[in-house]
Amino acid sequence: MNHRAMPNDFLSQRDTITPFEFRQAVRSGQFRGPTAGYCGDFAQANLAILPMAYAHDFLRFCQSNPKACPLLGVGEPGQWHVPALGREVDIRADVPGYNIYREGKLTKQVDNLAEYWQSDFVVFAIGCSFSFEDMLAKAGIPLRHVEEGCNVPMYRTKIANQRAGKFGGELVVSMRPMKGADAIRAVQITSRFPGVHGAPIHIGDPSALGIEDLAKPEFGDAVTIRDGELPVYWACGVTPQTALMEAKLPLAIAHRPGYMLVTDIPNASLAVF
Repeated sequence: MNHRAMPNDFLSQRDTITPFEFRQAVRSGQFRGPTAGYCGDFAQANLAILPMAYAHDFLRFCQSNPKACPLLGVGEPGQWHVPALGREVDIRADVPGYNIYREGKLTKQVDNLAEYWQSDFVVFAIGCSFSFEDMLAKAGIPLRHVEEGCNVPMYRTKIANQRAGKFGGELVVSMRPMKGADAIRAVQITSRFPGVHGAPIHIGDPSALGIEDLAKPEFGDAVTIRDGELPVYWACGVTPQTALMEAKLPLAIAHRPGYMLVTDIPNASLAVF
């Protein structure tokens, strides 16, 4: 389901529903869409879930690639509630969609992890650019994927991540088209929040990142780029999924791109200046 499929009464609450209420709606199956635009004052999180045997190397991977993989929280082995992320969070059920990877291949997308959960799983919660979108919107900067009711476009670049053990892969970026003045303002706003990717990594020519066609994102949906607009690119928390693909673990789990965990962490608490 996408935004257009959400009940009208639920859509009307997108700015007032609490993160706890939102997670309950996800857990009950009431919400199954991309999470951009919901609970705008609170941080959203990408997920990577993998066996404890690989957790140390993955932690080093995140520390070596902080722009794409800023950590909001790490669970203990087998821990699915991760208190630092919010009230009564259940990682197994509070995300609208999950990707299941086996031997580096995406084998299934599911709504719940009940049948996949293992006692040695370690949860990594990684900052998400959806977290600063409310600030951009309040500054009068349009967000095209929200306007068009679709998922943000995400692209796999040719930029190699810093390797840690089995984990490498390529940087993934999210893209938002903006007028030049809006892009400058977006840099100023997002620079304050490195915990949710911080400032853009590139503005303009997609070929500089190795992106061949903006109309064909590897993840999410293409959006309209109007005359006079520039594509603005942020490092994206889908990046760990390229690392999971390359690592070819027997089993690893991530969020479905754009379908995030909404946490109780106030965005304001992540500002560094």
